[in-house]
Parts: sequence; C-alpha cells; structure tokens
Amino acid sequence: MSKKKGLSLEEKRTRMMEIFFESKDVFQLKDIEKIAPKTKGISPMTVKDVLQSLVDDSMVDCERVGTSNYYWAFPSKALNTRKHKLEELQKQTSEAKQRKESLHKAVEKAKVGRQDTKERSSLLKELQALREERTQLLEELEKYRECDPEVIQEMKTSNVVAKEAVSRWTDNVFAIKSWTKKKFSFDDSRINKAFGIPEDFDYMD
Repeated sequence: MSKKKGLSLEEKRTRMMEIFFESKDVFQLKDIEKIAPKTKGISPMTVKDVLQSLVDDSMVDCERVGTSNYYWAFPSKALNTRKHKLEELQKQTSEAKQRKESLHKAVEKAKVGRQDTKERSSLLKELQALREERTQLLEELEKYRECDPEVIQEMKTSNVVAKEAVSRWTDNVFAIKSWTKKKFSFDDSRINKAFGIPEDFDYMD
C-alpha cells in the first residue's frame, strides 16, 4: 500500500485559513497548535511556520498583548486582499501589454535601414573583426595585470589588513589558552589537543 502523501504548504495555508474563517475567533499560538492537527490534518511541527507565513503575507493579523500574541483573520479582509491582488495583477498585465506593443513598434522602426545589402554585410564583418580584436587585447591585458602598480598596491594593502586580522585572532587564542590554564590548571599540550591547536601555533613574522 502506498504511503499517504503529506499536505503541500499551500494546502496547509488554505486549511489554516479555514480555522479562522469558520470560527471568526481570536486565537493564541497554543490554540492553533491544538486545533490545526486535529481538525485540519496539519503536522504539529509545521503549524508555527505555516501561521507565520500567513502573517507575513498579511492574510492573518497578529497583535501582541502583554506577553502573548493573538491571531485572527476575517473573510472580509481576505476578500479585500484578494481583490487588491487581482487589481495589482491586472495593472501589471496592462503595463506588460503596453511594453510589448512599445517594443514591437521599436523593433519595426529598427528594421528600417537594416535590409541586407553588400555595404551592411561588409560593415557587419568589420564590426565582428573589431570585436574579436578587442577580446584578444583584453585577454592580453589581463596577462600583465599582475604588474599593474595599482593592483600591486591593492595586494599590499590587503596583506596588511589580513596580517592584522590574523594577529587579532592569535591574541584571542592565547587569551583563551591563558584563561583555560588559570581556570582548569590545564597544560599547553592538553589545551592544544582539546581545541585542535597546532603545537607550533604562534604569531606570524
């Protein structure tokens, strides 16, 4: 017998909204965690995440009173939310159609003067040759980039910053070792083994 497939996130969200719509009541998280698994088959481990996703999408309202959070959602708000979403999608669709029409006109306009001719074909070949030459020059330039004074200076600056960072962390390690020695009376070798510190660990020259 095949294993029963679990609910998808969207199915869980829909079922959880039913809890609010059917009861028209206000709940705490603990209430939802009891009701959702029993009446809607939502896994107890996922109740909190599903509820938070609905709050994040403004489908469920949440208000903190004292030390507790209270959750509610009414059908009227959900209807208005869906209506607003539909209007937004319709607006986006309209804008997309306008952009498509504008681009179509631009393409048609751009075609003018681009008919295949010997002169245009020759210019396109020349353009392609120039592009290939530019690519080759950039590749050649990249080979000598390591000799660029600015690059060398950047590397020197980066090395100084990195060395300072290493020194700070080395200070931290020695400080922890010193504290451990005082606190637990451990010797160096025992501390090094416990924390995976190499025996030759020391400051960089």
